[in-house]
Amino acid sequence: MRREKLCLVILAILLLFTSCVSNKEPETLSGSDIASGATSTAETTPTPATASPSEPVSEPSPDTEPAVEPDSEQYSLPDGFVYITDVIPTALLEIRYFSEDNFVGAVIDGYEAPKAILTREAAQALKTAADKLYGQGYYIKIFDAYRPQRAVNHFVRWAEDLDDTKMKEKYYPDLDKSVLFKLGYIAERSGHSRGSTVDLTLIDISTGEELDMGSGFDFFGEISNHGTSLITPEQEKNRNILRDAMVDAGFEVYPEEWWHYKLKDEPYPDTYFDFPVR
Repeated sequence: MRREKLCLVILAILLLFTSCVSNKEPETLSGSDIASGATSTAETTPTPATASPSEPVSEPSPDTEPAVEPDSEQYSLPDGFVYITDVIPTALLEIRYFSEDNFVGAVIDGYEAPKAILTREAAQALKTAADKLYGQGYYIKIFDAYRPQRAVNHFVRWAEDLDDTKMKEKYYPDLDKSVLFKLGYIAERSGHSRGSTVDLTLIDISTGEELDMGSGFDFFGEISNHGTSLITPEQEKNRNILRDAMVDAGFEVYPEEWWHYKLKDEPYPDTYFDFPVR
């Protein structure tokens, strides 16, 4: 009898245990568990922000990089004027009046950037000359083009200061500064201010060197004249290469300066402009 009671008790305990196990719910992760870093055995897909550092990063397309704007889009010129380098991309610039390497020895009033500006007509004629010269193996290099009236006024003030001779040795070693007005090297008006005059030289494309013209730009003296006997045949030949191309393109020679050319049919023959070079 006692054995039967013992068996009944054991059976009851087994039934009770089985019932408790079958009614227990599976454990799940709460939202707070996920936020605190708990993980499950389920496989996750990495997002771009968690991608491995070894994965390649795409480079920005060249199309997304800002293009260099031409000069004409950086500064609005008066109607009828253009930047030389917008018309002649091969033109080289050495704007002396935006530097201290000139007969004054200082940056000249009105030159706010090393740019070269001409009337549209003069620039197109200059392109004709530049294209011809390029075919012969030369680049053009510009020293000056349009010149504001305020720059000319600066020259006049400098010429009146007879004590300022710091650039004499390089630019007018054989002249007294007091005669520069009389000889026409300095004047109260300049054809450059009308916008169709350019000062330039030639660069040999094969060497990158300037052609030897016998004197430097803005040298005040007879050696700078066309037809001078003070230069070698080779120097005269170099001057004539420039001269022939410019005259054929519609420019006039200035007898006292081998580098100076004015468009024969300039569009503003009586107007002297004063907007800055920038």
